[in-house]
Order: sequence, then C-alpha cells, then structure tokens
Amino acid sequence: MIVTSAVRHAAAGSAALLFVLPVPAAVASPAPTAPSVSSVSFGSPASALGEPTPPARGHVDPARLDRRGVQVQPLAGAPRLPSASALSWVVADASTGEVLAARDAHRKLPPASTLKALFALTALPHHDPSEQHTVADSELTGIGAGSSLVGIKEGYTYKVSDLWNGVFLSSGNDAVHVLAAMNGGWDAMARKMQEKARSLGANDTHVVSPDGYDAPGQVSSAYDLAVFGRAGLQDPAFTRYCSTRYADFPAGSWSYGIANTNRLLTGENGVERYPGLIGIKNGYTSNAGNTLVSAAKRDGRTLVVSVMNPQEGGGYAVYEEARSLLDWGFEAAEHVRPVGSLLPERAKAEADARAVAAARDGRDGAAATPRAEAAGAEPAKEARPGDAPAKGTSAEGASENSGKPEKGEKGAPVRSTPASGSPEKDAAAPGASGPDGPARDAVAEGAPGTASLGKDASPAAAPSGASAGLPLGLIGAACAAALGLWGWRRRAGAATGDSVQE
Repeated sequence: MIVTSAVRHAAAGSAALLFVLPVPAAVASPAPTAPSVSSVSFGSPASALGEPTPPARGHVDPARLDRRGVQVQPLAGAPRLPSASALSWVVADASTGEVLAARDAHRKLPPASTLKALFALTALPHHDPSEQHTVADSELTGIGAGSSLVGIKEGYTYKVSDLWNGVFLSSGNDAVHVLAAMNGGWDAMARKMQEKARSLGANDTHVVSPDGYDAPGQVSSAYDLAVFGRAGLQDPAFTRYCSTRYADFPAGSWSYGIANTNRLLTGENGVERYPGLIGIKNGYTSNAGNTLVSAAKRDGRTLVVSVMNPQEGGGYAVYEEARSLLDWGFEAAEHVRPVGSLLPERAKAEADARAVAAARDGRDGAAATPRAEAAGAEPAKEARPGDAPAKGTSAEGASENSGKPEKGEKGAPVRSTPASGSPEKDAAAPGASGPDGPARDAVAEGAPGTASLGKDASPAAAPSGASAGLPLGLIGAACAAALGLWGWRRRAGAATGDSVQE
C-alpha cells in the first residue's frame, strides 16, 4: 500500500508540473522534398532525388531537320545567316556531329561526284596504297559519255595511291571503274555503298552509279553528304587524298601533273583559297548542278559544309556560298543551339544512354551505396537500353544526264520526308532510387535512430537533437519531487499520530 501511494503521488505531481511548466517543442527534421534539378549537385547524395538536366547544347529535336526551309536556333550574340541560293545545305560541327544550321537538309537531289566520298569510305580500307594493279580493258567499259577522266589506260600498271589521286583530284570516273572492279565489280560496289550509307545513318541516299554519274533513281541529300564528309575526316587516308592539291599521275615511262578540281582548295579560276580548308569533294552534272562537300579547321574547331545546286551566281557560286556558310559557322558556333545531329540514330541513342548512365552512376553511388552497405548487399547494376531503329528510306527518281560544263539545267526533285526512328527509353536499374520515390530511399533501412518508427512513419515525426530527451528529464524531476513530498507527509503524519491509508 505504501508503494501504491507513492506511485500515485508521483503521477499526480508529474502531471501538475507538466501542466504548469512549458515544454520545449521538439525540433523535427524537415521532410525531404524533391529539389529542383537545377539546384542539385550531381556529386552529392542529394542528386539521387532528381534526374540530371541535359546540357543545353545536347538537346536536339531529331524531327527539326525534316522540316522545309532554313532551320537555325540563334542565341544572344549569334551572327546573321548569310543568304544562300542553294536548294539544300548543311553546316555542322565535324567533331560533335551537331548541325548548326541547315536548309532542307533531307531534300533528295542528284549528288554528282560528291557521291565519290561515299565510294571512298566504302573501298579505301581494302587495298594498301602501295599495291599495284594492271588495268584490263574490261575495267574501263561502261564509262558514261562526258565523264571526267584522269586518263587511265588499259595495260598500264598503277599503284592504288595513284588511282585514288585520280578519284579525288581529277574526279576520274575511269579511276572509280578500276577500283570498283578490284572490289567485286560495279553492281557489288553499288550495294556495298548502299550498306555503308545506311550504317552511317545516311538514309536519303540511293546508289545506282558508284562514280556519281547521273542515273535514274540516284539521289542523296545535303545531310547525307555532310555525314560522308564527317566520316571521311576520321580516316587519315581519306583526309590525305581529299586535301591534296597537286600530284603527278603516271603514264607509262613518264607522268603528268593533275590538280584538285575543288577551287576552294587550290584557289584557281578566280576563286580565292579558303584558309584552313581540308578539302573533301566537289561535283557537277547538268542534272545535279554544282555540288560540294567541304571541311575547314580554325582555332581548334572543324566544320563540315555541304551545298547542293545553287540557283544563282553561275558555276562558281557553290564555292562562294560554302565560303560564307563556313565563315558563319565559325563565328556562330558558340551562339546557336543545334538543330540536329549527323550521328546515326543508334549512335545517338547509345550516346544518350551513356550520358544518363554516367549521371545515374554518380547519383546512385552517393545515395544508394549506403543503403546497400546497411543491408549487407552490393548495389544493383544498371540496365542497358536497347538499340534504336534506323530511319526509314525512300528513293526518288532523277533524270539521267551527263556533262561537265560550268552551267546547266537545274534539277529540283520533290522533297520527301523519311520516317524517323526513336530510341528506346532508358531502363531503370533495379533497386535504384528515382524521382517518384526519393522520400523512402532517403533513410536507410535499419539505420540507427529509426528503429522506434513504425513502418510507414515519416522521419519528420521523430524529434532530433537534445530536445528529444528534455521532456523525459522533466518527468524524472517531477517524480523525484512528488516522492519527496510523499515522504515528508508520511513523517509529519507519524509525528502527529494521524493514520495514513494506502
């Protein structure tokens, strides 16, 4: 009974003290909220709460280049685009593949001898430059009337490097016929070129005649020609041949000089040489008009420009329009957002997947690893995204014609828009935290300080710091005071003879 009375007094005293004395409010940790992506540092654990923001220059609308007209996205300080009369053109960064500006990039037009760039990409790797070949009469049959020639003769022996000089400098269709014969024949080479174009993501090109001679159905686009030019710059042999201005071509016991027909490279016929020009390939037929793929380097940046069929300015306008577009590209490179990419869909999808995986690895490495360590398990690995489908293709007819004059008919086939494939979305890694569930992932299961919380309790409900122990201290003090009061009353009652009922 004595113990029961003591407990009763202690409880009453504690209640009275807690009612009279103010109790400090527990300072709770704020509930985690998903921060804005722009405020997240991807090197910190907080980065697990949001997806990374892609770089401004990395965002490209793949459908933009399918639109008609000029496509450009200028930023502050961007120079004004020059006026160009070409039916189609593209300005792109050769390193990144970003298209800085374009006009009717996927319009299908006859390519003329710029198609020789694709021929070189297909055939160059298969023969050593020092290899020698004796030309058979059959290898020179079927060359179109009016074709440009370097002067190959049957029965003569040539080094492969001589044949490639004939292709790049003199645009020699005879050299193309000999090299095609060395690589399986004319029809086989056309099929190989078609496959090569598709592998590069050049879906507008339809190859009929590997030398670029006008043939029904043979078309390409400024986009595809820029793709070929960019790919060629990654091959040292291609770059060496396309940038050669002059060479000696053998003719039995003697030789003669040949000059590159790309006047931006040589500065001939009144066309001023372009500083830093690497070359690549020009072309002309009466059906295609003048075509050109050029690349130049300035201040560590390399640009590739393709121009198809200028409508004004005569036979040399293609060089001047390419010059103005190169000048604009070098000046505007840091002041425009890309309007497309020369990378094939699969390569773009893989590049995007690598970027997302890298950001996610950095994010999960900081936030998910502690959870895995607490549970005694390794973090789950990232799932790999699937391949993206290639763009659809179609071919349009082009009238057959030939010749090498400076002026001619201007063909303008109707533009066709190919269907674009879209890359698959990234697969989420098992066990990885995402933007839809950061709050639960923010606290490690079984971590110290969370054992008393219910399964669904929010971490915000648990007090933190010294304030968590303060109410318990007050209760203990109240209990001690009440017990002291009870003891004093008991002693006082015993002294006076009063009975104390328990």
